[in-house]
Amino acid sequence: MSKQKYWVWLAECSGLSAANAGKLLEHFGSAEAVYKAKGNEYMEISGFRLKNVKGLLDKNLEKADEILLSCAEIGCEVITQDGTSYPQRLKNIYDPPVVLYVKGKLPRIDEMPVFGIVGTRICTPYGITHATRAGQQLSECGFVVVTGLAKGIDTAATLGALRGGTPTIGVVGCGVDFVYPPENTQIYRDVENFGAIVSEYPPGTEPHKTRFPMRNRIISGLSVGIAVVEAPMRSGALITAARALEQGRDVFVLPGNVDADKCEGSNRLIREGATPFLSPENIIDEYIGLFEDKLTLKSPSADKKAKGNAPKTDYVELGKLLRELSGDEKEVAETLAKEPLLTDEIIIATGLPAQSVLTALTMLELSGFTVRGVSGKYSLLG
Repeated sequence: MSKQKYWVWLAECSGLSAANAGKLLEHFGSAEAVYKAKGNEYMEISGFRLKNVKGLLDKNLEKADEILLSCAEIGCEVITQDGTSYPQRLKNIYDPPVVLYVKGKLPRIDEMPVFGIVGTRICTPYGITHATRAGQQLSECGFVVVTGLAKGIDTAATLGALRGGTPTIGVVGCGVDFVYPPENTQIYRDVENFGAIVSEYPPGTEPHKTRFPMRNRIISGLSVGIAVVEAPMRSGALITAARALEQGRDVFVLPGNVDADKCEGSNRLIREGATPFLSPENIIDEYIGLFEDKLTLKSPSADKKAKGNAPKTDYVELGKLLRELSGDEKEVAETLAKEPLLTDEIIIATGLPAQSVLTALTMLELSGFTVRGVSGKYSLLG
């Protein structure tokens, strides 16, 4: 812990960007050497001005000690750039985080096919279905799926990835001790237990809109490529795509409805040269040769779909189903047990947010518990 405090101090220096912290580390060789340097030594670095070094002149380590103590109390691992656990893939980007705070167990990133899935928070059932499918099938084939754990596409992709069986990573724009959005509490816990929650912000850092664009570079930086599923023209997913391209990562895009605002940004990416994908198999095909020992070519769920052998859905014992379900899925299932309903009717009947209902319906349908009829109404099978 003695040397970690210098890294945390450097990460928390007021007004110091990650890119400038990198210049300091390259010049002085270590965080401890940066700490012990004098003001005039900082000014020797090309491009540094007085405003860049003001925070460096504050040598108080109390905040760093407090952060390390809080990490120990909540079981949060502190990974610094000089540590063997820090992913080289991430370290090689232009502005890597000085410190990573991790809850759970971070997979061996540099050895694994890590793949990011991003998209809009306010999405359509089409987007939810394909994000869930991509997350599940990529995970089943051996990909480590990484998302931002936000509402909408992130949530759907994470739920799919958790079903797939390979550890999953969530990169957050707050401390790892905060759950944002709050309704994703169980998803956070599942990711932590079967993968890792990652942040460059110390515990106690509350969510703020200015922090989410910064975390996007970590999602792409950990990944060999990313998939964009539904993104309007003003979307954080487009920021992630831009950072991915800067970092030399592959960018795949799910084609969307050309008349839908929610797909305008993602469709534009295709027009500008991003690779369209029509199914997760398109992505798997690109990496199977690079990770032959890590990936399998076909996922079980994809095989079932291709053979028309979806999970059996002709009968579901209602009592047993409701005992197995929890949260939003259980509430939606209980509502559908009374009568078939349209999506809007389910939202009204349950009082749940539209996004929560759409996600629950997708998961119930993928599990073979519900079916959507030609009338558009969902029915509980059983």
